[in-house]
Amino acid sequence: MPRLSHPSVLSVLILLCTACANRRIPDATTLAPLAERPKNIILLIGDGMATPQISASLYWRGVGRSVWERFPFVGFHQSHAYDERVTDSAAGATAFACGQKTKNGAIGLVPPDYTPCRTILQELSSRGWATGMVVTCSATHATPASFIAHQDLRAFTEYIAEDYLHTPLDCFIGGGRGYFSDRPDHKNLLDSLRQRGYAVRAGVGFGHLPLDGSAPFYLFTAEREPPSAHEGRRYLPTATARACEYLQKRSPKGFFLMVEGSQIDWALHANDANWLKAEMLDFEATVAEALRFAQQNGETLVIVTGDHECGGMSLNAVKNPKHFEVAFTSRLHSAAMVPVFAYGPKANLFSGIYDNTDIYFKMWEALGVKKEW
Repeated sequence: MPRLSHPSVLSVLILLCTACANRRIPDATTLAPLAERPKNIILLIGDGMATPQISASLYWRGVGRSVWERFPFVGFHQSHAYDERVTDSAAGATAFACGQKTKNGAIGLVPPDYTPCRTILQELSSRGWATGMVVTCSATHATPASFIAHQDLRAFTEYIAEDYLHTPLDCFIGGGRGYFSDRPDHKNLLDSLRQRGYAVRAGVGFGHLPLDGSAPFYLFTAEREPPSAHEGRRYLPTATARACEYLQKRSPKGFFLMVEGSQIDWALHANDANWLKAEMLDFEATVAEALRFAQQNGETLVIVTGDHECGGMSLNAVKNPKHFEVAFTSRLHSAAMVPVFAYGPKANLFSGIYDNTDIYFKMWEALGVKKEW
């Protein structure tokens, strides 16, 4: 199927991209000079997050400069799936991971024959980069699965868990322990991970992990899905900071880290503004940790985007002119374009308007590796 395009582009979006491209990172004595190319890539995905959700987060934060205002380059991606205008998270994450469109529900498979694609995480791992994922969902959920698994349906969670044994991921922090141990086939994949040299832990503490880089690890934060941010979940910002420090020690070549604010999407499906606020502020704090690492490191490219918009969300006026009301038109995903924020070496590649698959190719271009369609 040919790539879909938008022949007419709203001039306001172009002006926004240009204005943000000229915005400077705030002064800080700890800023490292930027390298010509990145050694490390941190890709942060706010599931279901697009312009309305980011706008609300900026206003909810209140006093002080928002983390979103600290990025020197901003673009927009078109999120459609292979054969549908509206994507799901599986097809959206596969586009980032593989650079190709796929059908909704497919994990790491591409048409026309729906064969497995080699993801950027898998390829960088094979080339000597350290790799990791930090999420607020289970390991088998659509977004993390799309970077490491290859299954026809995202619902095949037991098979997706087995796929984790086929790629030497350096660290994973997120939920889903039960998919590895409490299985219908009675396999204990946790034992298989331990036999491969992994430290396997449960909980949200980091005290008993090999953070000195001496061994790979899995830290399971829940048996299935972790609790929500408004129920007290707080590990994502700290876990992201610890993962960056750990991965830096694992390989001199560099690292690739995928971080997902998974439950932003769940709050939007529920049309729950309070839940959304907690998830967005948690994700904003996580983005701030990634930026802090990159600004002190100088060799790290930070990319922040969403896989799609969810909820058809709008910010409406109320009687108090200083406030707004969140309104939803749907409990499903929409086809709205999604912003892409970038900081670090080669961040300028992410300005403009492009397809979601181009994020894959732009990451490789930033690293100095030419990839073709």
